[in-house]
Amino acid sequence: MRLTVLGGGGFRVPLVHRALLEDTGDPAGRVTELVLHDTGQARLDAVQAVLAHQSEQHAARRDGSGRRPDGSPPLAVRATTDLDEALRGADFVFSAIRVGGLEGRTRDERIPLAEGVLGQETVGAGGVLYGLRTLPVAVRIAERVAEVAPDAWIVNFTNPAGMVTEAMNRTFRQRGLGEKVIGICDSPVGLCRRTARAAGVDPDRADYDYVGLNHLGWLRRVVVDGRDRLPGLLADGDRSTSFEEGRLFGAEWLRTLGAVPNEYLHYYYFNREAVAAMRDAEATRGEFLRQQQARFYEVSRRSASPAEAYAAWESTRREREETYMAESREATGGWQRDSCDLEGGGYDRVALALMRAISRNERTKLILNVPSRGAVPGMDEDAVVEVPCLVDAGGARPLSAGAVAPDQLGLMLSVKAVERSAIEAAADGSRRAAVRALALHPLVDSVRVAERILDADGF
Repeated sequence: MRLTVLGGGGFRVPLVHRALLEDTGDPAGRVTELVLHDTGQARLDAVQAVLAHQSEQHAARRDGSGRRPDGSPPLAVRATTDLDEALRGADFVFSAIRVGGLEGRTRDERIPLAEGVLGQETVGAGGVLYGLRTLPVAVRIAERVAEVAPDAWIVNFTNPAGMVTEAMNRTFRQRGLGEKVIGICDSPVGLCRRTARAAGVDPDRADYDYVGLNHLGWLRRVVVDGRDRLPGLLADGDRSTSFEEGRLFGAEWLRTLGAVPNEYLHYYYFNREAVAAMRDAEATRGEFLRQQQARFYEVSRRSASPAEAYAAWESTRREREETYMAESREATGGWQRDSCDLEGGGYDRVALALMRAISRNERTKLILNVPSRGAVPGMDEDAVVEVPCLVDAGGARPLSAGAVAPDQLGLMLSVKAVERSAIEAAADGSRRAAVRALALHPLVDSVRVAERILDADGF
């Protein structure tokens, strides 16, 4: 089975490669060839060096050949800058592109902050700007997949994941290919597992009731043996602040909500504090990552050793995880992340589980970004939502979320209107739709501010 990764020179690709190496499931549904595509050859070269060392380490733990326990050959890896070549023959296409690179992300952050509103990669005005730049490219990719590899499934991690998944799915439906674009994110799985551990239960035994949009969701129940363990956790002040989301939102606010919000909701519930922390920081997240990753790619370019490239990547990855959402943590006391949350990954494991369920027809339950199809009352059929889904060879089917609290549904509807306005603006270049996307966002407080942000962005 062939997996193509778009954005194959990206920093997280080694995590996907590692998960594929460790897959010991049925050979009939296993990825045997990994194809990396990127617009920059130097980035591909750097990542390939890291993957080469990972392959060597994996082979050393085997018999030196890298073969699986069943005797099947090792995972093959190749790279190309030709999109059609990368797509041809793919069974799954993993889209993890960053249009405009980290330079674009920095602009998305700095332009809104200059107006006193949130500048963040996927939330608020920064997320809208990123979407306007990314959506046309994502739609073209969907068109090329439909043309070159119409039987392939697209697994989308490209941000803003909700609106990108919805736009790509719309393209597939228009071509009669069904809903074969599925969005994934590592935030819900991390949230669920941390909450379960804090509640004193095995994360693998729990059933999770989660509902929302990408980067805008709430964990409402954690059920083990028919009993919801979340109320007990929220009632215990010490335990409810023993994990990341508890420290981020505070025990009293969690009890007030009666749910555990996705970490990105900190930008909504504590917007003033988040914006102040970002404006006071020496660098935005994009600026920090741009400098950090530039060092990694430079070390990899100069190094003659895959082991050195891998060491540089691992050190950079660790620092990246340690500084994740640093401004929000600083605004809530300056606490450090737990060691178990620094291992990275998450989305790679979700992607592997998703591909395994489809290719092997192994029914599983995953929190994914898919069209609602009635699963979330109040959201229309085509609206991409983030909910638990049953996945098998037929794809991902969302499970009914039941009634959604008015405050949660209201925020979801507002942000969905923003996403769809951005999709419209990206499709036809409509300035009116772009202003609507920005001005309707709950975190943008003035139409004039929206207009000035677009002017500064050059849209």
